[in-house]
Amino acid sequence: MSLARCGRTDAKPPMKSIFRVFSYLRHYPGMALAQLFCAVGMTLAVFVFPNATGYVIDHIIPDPGRRGEFPLWIGIALAGFLIKDGLNSLRIFINNSFEQKVIFDIRSDLYSKIQRLPLRWFDTRRTGDIMTRVVEDVTNMERVLIDGVEQGLVAALQVVGIGIFLFFLNPTVAAWATLPVPFLALGAWIYSTKGRDRYKNQRDAASDLNALLHDNIAGMRQIKAYAAETEEHGRFNHFSDRLRQTTLRMMRWWAVYSPAMSFLRMTGYVLVLAFGGAAVMQGDLTLGEFTKFLLFLSLFYEPIDRLNSLNQMLLSGRAAADRVFDILDSTEEPNASEGGTLPEHIRGHVRFENVTFAYQDQPTLHAVNIDAPAGRTIALVGSTGAGKTTVLSLLARFYETTTGRITIDGIPIDGLAKSSLRDRLSYVTQEPFLFNGTVRENLLLARRDASDTGLWTALTAAHAEKFVRELPKGLDTNVGERGVKLSGGEKQRLSIARALLKNAPILLLDEATASVDSETERQIQDALDRLMENRTAFVIAHRLSTIQNADCIYVLEAGRVIEQGTHHELLAGAGKYAELCRKSFLTEK
Repeated sequence: MSLARCGRTDAKPPMKSIFRVFSYLRHYPGMALAQLFCAVGMTLAVFVFPNATGYVIDHIIPDPGRRGEFPLWIGIALAGFLIKDGLNSLRIFINNSFEQKVIFDIRSDLYSKIQRLPLRWFDTRRTGDIMTRVVEDVTNMERVLIDGVEQGLVAALQVVGIGIFLFFLNPTVAAWATLPVPFLALGAWIYSTKGRDRYKNQRDAASDLNALLHDNIAGMRQIKAYAAETEEHGRFNHFSDRLRQTTLRMMRWWAVYSPAMSFLRMTGYVLVLAFGGAAVMQGDLTLGEFTKFLLFLSLFYEPIDRLNSLNQMLLSGRAAADRVFDILDSTEEPNASEGGTLPEHIRGHVRFENVTFAYQDQPTLHAVNIDAPAGRTIALVGSTGAGKTTVLSLLARFYETTTGRITIDGIPIDGLAKSSLRDRLSYVTQEPFLFNGTVRENLLLARRDASDTGLWTALTAAHAEKFVRELPKGLDTNVGERGVKLSGGEKQRLSIARALLKNAPILLLDEATASVDSETERQIQDALDRLMENRTAFVIAHRLSTIQNADCIYVLEAGRVIEQGTHHELLAGAGKYAELCRKSFLTEK
């Protein structure tokens, strides 16, 4: 099992991914303005209590004649908190909706992108890693939006607004009070620049663990069959320990960074106590102004504390965003959503003209020429690894040809939209795949508007009607993950029924009867013979009963067509085909 990294190693400009996350906010300008209004209102409201306190201390308490104003100023102070917290509540409501809309957009874009990626991309990725990026990494990006918008905007406004006001109160004391700020900024910069790799390594370690867990759960039957529980537990512990170590490495840095930042902030209070107290004793500050200064100082450093905590979350969100945008920036398969279209009615004449294909620099097909006239059945025969399935994959454009071209009715398929091409194909693979849903849902994948009558007709043609009617809920029976509740033959018959339901003009059958017994195979072959009438069909099989009536048989060896002709012509030629028959690569089952 390959554990190669899926992410790129290209260096990116600092915080580029974070800016891209916030670019999603532009879709909701009304909510953004509402958040800004609440943030500004909250910032103004925090000025009320310190100013009211300073006024009470300097003017109300010393003057018995003005003590009647005392309840009014208490009410003003209370109103300041009521406005602040009321706006905060409104902001949180707006932000929650705002943030969930943006996260929905990111997840939707990510899944849409995944669907447009070529199969070659998936061949080098682990399913568990992809799932981690879609679920966990997008959730970590969510923290950037929650804390970046909800806390960052409010904190930044509060720091700037109160910082200016402190210098307005007393420039000298304010200068001493804000002396630690450059050191706080320097510490945050060092922590951020040194922290990116730590957070990326932690996300990669979590992804590795999830990928292993996904593989082992999917392969639990094999693990038990080979009594490999102890070895796999050891592998799990190895990856779990890597996650533990990378997480601890982040925590150790935070254990130094957070207290150090706290000490620097507290230094500001000490400096105000020293120089502000001296200013009071010298008569440059009143006691009320000094108290007001201390209260404003707490409101100045409290958001700085939140910004330092936010820095850690931004680093985690940035590492997650890098992994998400790595997928969003991947090259899509050609014509994933755009391109030409086939005519509504096609004859189905397929030609391969000098087609060459290399998979990851490994040559697979060499100058292959195949002519499949409309309505004819073409059989592909050869030893394992000869390139038979690759031919079908190129026709379906799961992969793109390296050189040469493939045409349908003379139209090159490389310029067609994938949806237009694949709408005209029915594909039954060697390993049938059923989704974790009902029989009905799996069949409707082929034709969404099919009626129950159409479903039963397809099931009957695939000789699947009997066992489906015997299921507990018939068409509405859940087949389990990958169809685990059905036998191999039952899954294959449902897969064939799905292809029959689609009723496409071109059929691709890759060992379509490989997972059924001889009697069922004969029944299905009868259905396939009827289905293939007046349709172009490409058939890969190891059973003579499946291919001996094909209009033309192409024999492949090491990616080259070495023989072609009918069953009887090839037997008479005493070449590779005849040899395969003699060696039982082709059987009479």
